[in-house]
Amino acid sequence: MRDDVELIAMVSGVACVAGLVLAVVALVGTRRPPGPAPGAGPGLRRLWYGSGGTPGEQRNHQALLVGALVAGAAAFLLTGLPVVGLLVAVAVPGTPWLFNVGRAEQRAIARVEAVGEWTRRLKDVSATGQGLQQSIIHTVGTAPEEIEEEVRLLAARLQAGWLARSALLAFADEIGDPVCDQVVAALILHVTDRGDRLGDVLGSIAAAAAAEVATRREIEAKRTQPRFAVRFLTGMTLATLGYGLLNDEYIRPYATPIGQLVMTALGATFIGLLAWVRSMSQPRRPARFLPAPDPEEAIA
Repeated sequence: MRDDVELIAMVSGVACVAGLVLAVVALVGTRRPPGPAPGAGPGLRRLWYGSGGTPGEQRNHQALLVGALVAGAAAFLLTGLPVVGLLVAVAVPGTPWLFNVGRAEQRAIARVEAVGEWTRRLKDVSATGQGLQQSIIHTVGTAPEEIEEEVRLLAARLQAGWLARSALLAFADEIGDPVCDQVVAALILHVTDRGDRLGDVLGSIAAAAAAEVATRREIEAKRTQPRFAVRFLTGMTLATLGYGLLNDEYIRPYATPIGQLVMTALGATFIGLLAWVRSMSQPRRPARFLPAPDPEEAIA
């Protein structure tokens, strides 16, 4: 009878761990990969593939999900405490989510810098007397790596017969930064009025982009120290808790139902504080001023 009770408790704990991890990953993943999966609904695909846009990111997400399930189940079996399994399962995807803060802003800064470089190259090509569309197409081979795919897609749309305005708006929407909006706005104005000062305007925007990159990098550098302090304190806390969970005397008070409730409250408070601190260290998304492209007006 006792063995049956222990087996039921173990299965219940593993189910709780799996349920919590699935719920957390379902909330974190927001973008569904294109194409339906046979026998799997949209929610299951989003849960399994996550929000990654490349196969490598999707594989990393899947490995993280499996690792969270295994680590949570192992922690429950080792300690016999369901809440410990839940917290460990949350810590597996939560730790890289916390430690990787700032990478998105660094990537955004690199893309803004790439937009500035591409703008200068576009200015040089257009100065040879070529039309705007031909100049854009000729910059594909020299486009910076950070925006190479977007520039290639822009040129392909122009060659496929898209209206220049729609193709440029789609390009700005894919970059998603007000600096690129300035470049695209200047190009759209040139398409409509055919002015002869496009090179001067592009040169001014490229210089402004360089100043914007310098400012963002300075701000990002100031955020590095507090982020390191949070990561260090989090790592020390997790290491201390990991050592304490292996000590029977330390976890014995939490083996009771009240102890489990206390552990749940403490764990939820700790996770909430970390999420709050992380959100405070994230910069606000720059406001854009160009509208999204209209699919009905794309083809001439």
